[in-house]
Amino acid sequence: PLVLHRSVNGGEPPRETWTRQMDFMMSCVGFAVGLGNVWRFPYLCYKNGGGVFLIPYLLIVFVGGIPIFFLEIALGQFMKAGSINVWNIAPLFKGLGYSSMVIVFFCNTYYIMVLAWGFYYLIKSFNSTLPWSTCDNEWNTPNCIEIFRRQDCNNGSFANVTISGNLTCAELADAQSPIIEFWERKVLNISSGLGDTGDFNWEMALCLIAVWVMVYFCVWKGVKSTGKIVYFTATFPYVVLVILLVRGVTLPGAYDGIMYFIKPDWSKLGEAQVWIDAGTQIFFSYAIGLGALTALGSYNRFNNDCYKDAFVLALINSGTSFFAGFVVFSILGFMAAEQGVDISQVAESGPGLAFIAYPKAVSLMPVAPLWAALFFFMLLLLGLDSQFVGVEGFVTGILDLFPGKQHYRYKREVSVAVCCSLCFIIDLSMVTQGGMYVFQLFDYYSASGMTLLWQAFWECIVVAWVYGADRFMDDVARMIGYRPFPWMKWCWSFITPCVCMGIFLFHLVNYKPLTYNNVYVYPWWGEAIGWCMALSSMLCIPVSLLYKLFRAKGSFKERWAHLTTPVWGAHQLEYMAPDIKSLSSLSTADDNKVIIFESVM
Repeated sequence: PLVLHRSVNGGEPPRETWTRQMDFMMSCVGFAVGLGNVWRFPYLCYKNGGGVFLIPYLLIVFVGGIPIFFLEIALGQFMKAGSINVWNIAPLFKGLGYSSMVIVFFCNTYYIMVLAWGFYYLIKSFNSTLPWSTCDNEWNTPNCIEIFRRQDCNNGSFANVTISGNLTCAELADAQSPIIEFWERKVLNISSGLGDTGDFNWEMALCLIAVWVMVYFCVWKGVKSTGKIVYFTATFPYVVLVILLVRGVTLPGAYDGIMYFIKPDWSKLGEAQVWIDAGTQIFFSYAIGLGALTALGSYNRFNNDCYKDAFVLALINSGTSFFAGFVVFSILGFMAAEQGVDISQVAESGPGLAFIAYPKAVSLMPVAPLWAALFFFMLLLLGLDSQFVGVEGFVTGILDLFPGKQHYRYKREVSVAVCCSLCFIIDLSMVTQGGMYVFQLFDYYSASGMTLLWQAFWECIVVAWVYGADRFMDDVARMIGYRPFPWMKWCWSFITPCVCMGIFLFHLVNYKPLTYNNVYVYPWWGEAIGWCMALSSMLCIPVSLLYKLFRAKGSFKERWAHLTTPVWGAHQLEYMAPDIKSLSSLSTADDNKVIIFESVM
């Protein structure tokens, strides 16, 4: 029998909805399509030997990415709640909501540093000569070389070689590009290690304040304003990417770079790290496990076709990753040809790839400052919409915990201000000379890798095995008017949990200590801090589950039955009303199926 609980919406004003459905689509594009596509995806291809990365990537898209992406949007739309209250569908597992809140909080905290760096580059672009294109700045070293072709040293014509400073061909191995020196010596001014905090970077702190202010004013009024802003922030980056691709493919060496991107190195398929990176990239890029997708879906109309939306958004997301990869690798191919080295050695691996390869590209164009300003404006927009939707998801989850009596006029504005301020205070540790090490610690442990895989695994288990995969398929059919293809149910029940747990275990077995640029190894206490950040979200699920079970009364079976009974909201009771009335008067299973089928139709 269907057990009905009280509505959780009593006294709360009707939930906001998107002004039009395109607002939702653009917000999802703005959130999921971001620096993860333009910075992280090419970086992982670079790290994992190029095109071989595309094979596990595409495989995991269909067995993990799309099914969970659809699950989170549909769950938010059906429950009309943020990342915590959405698990009223199985209250025993509400720890999933708390876990996602911890992850998205960490993500909001460190992700914005990339925006601060981009904003700094944007400001520096308004110079007649780009500061990263020359070697005559105060931060440059005697080893700085602007343009130098290694093949000139190989042909023995030493007299015709023009070298910056007093460098000879024999000293070329120690030479550095002005772009790398600008990044490491000016922007980061990086120290010797995590324990060496160094000086405070006031310029970067001001940039950080500026981007947090932008995020605040994008989010403070809710989805009515957010849905309008993303029309610009989500579409303009594509215009600049097309322009950069056109320029990139016309450069010498671009063909070799693109071939390095698409030609797989089959030997890499045997390395577990390639599969781990592919799986974690899917979950990171699709924004799975962060709770923001459920928050965005919760503002949909109840009858919105979220099944179709999920496929369209997944296509846009992965398509952007591939497209951005061509842009990046065409530039890397040119840089490799210019320096006469293999593409794998063309730039330092790490988060600085977007701030090394891309600035090089724009510095080669006519009217370089204009192109640089356009590119970093695009980078800022790409990150901003992801950032403010992430903050939106976090704030939505918090506000859903305090419905009804606590409602007052400026509740949302104050909540957003507190959230942004708290994140900013933590961010101050990343604007020191040792800030890059702190940033990488957050990136490696807190909001990617194992935490997202763990979260996705439990989401599938709860929906498919606790609530019931067939039951949820019926709920989706109530919303969209037809049952999704059974592949979704199979993925939720078997395939996706196995993929998530498999990659999770590979991650544990093949765990390697965190390093920076493959040189600096983090100290043991740095790794301990990282594991604490990872476990702070992962332990929310089992701790919350055990706490609720021990607090409940009755036998274990009674506790389980009570704590896994959904707590419906008013809108669910309204849409289920025809079924409930019919079920109360019919007893046979066959008649029940007929009534449910008719209500779906």
